[in-house]
Amino acid sequence: MNRISRNISIIMRAERLIAQRHLAILRRQTGLLAAAGLVAGLGIIMLNMAAYLGLADVVSKPLAALIVAAVNLVLAGILASIAGNANFEAETAPVAEVRDLAMEDLEAEFQVAVGEAKAAVDGIKRMANDPLGMIVPGVAGAVAKAVVKNLKS
Repeated sequence: MNRISRNISIIMRAERLIAQRHLAILRRQTGLLAAAGLVAGLGIIMLNMAAYLGLADVVSKPLAALIVAAVNLVLAGILASIAGNANFEAETAPVAEVRDLAMEDLEAEFQVAVGEAKAAVDGIKRMANDPLGMIVPGVAGAVAKAVVKNLKS
């Protein structure tokens, strides 16, 4: 029973650690995406104005605006891909392995307990069907010991 409670405790701790790591990764991704949005917003305003004014002297105004917009989209894509690179599975694999081992051990313990319960039920059924058959071997042994003891004396 002690192993069962220990395994349940290990499983609960492992699940909690997996959830904590998952939330930490989500928090980090959200922070990076928010930073990407802020940087993109502020930087785009300033960079757009400077790039547009610089390009408007060289090319037509609509083409200058298109070039500036394309560069902005590429930068936003790079920042979003950096945020998406966090790997949940790699960080939680060792904890998940411990959890799985505890689950296997817990299943084995339950199978042993079920086997013991079945054996006890079978013993009770045998005793109910043949009460003397269960008592006779014990009584016969006691009688045999008493006879041997009396013969020696």
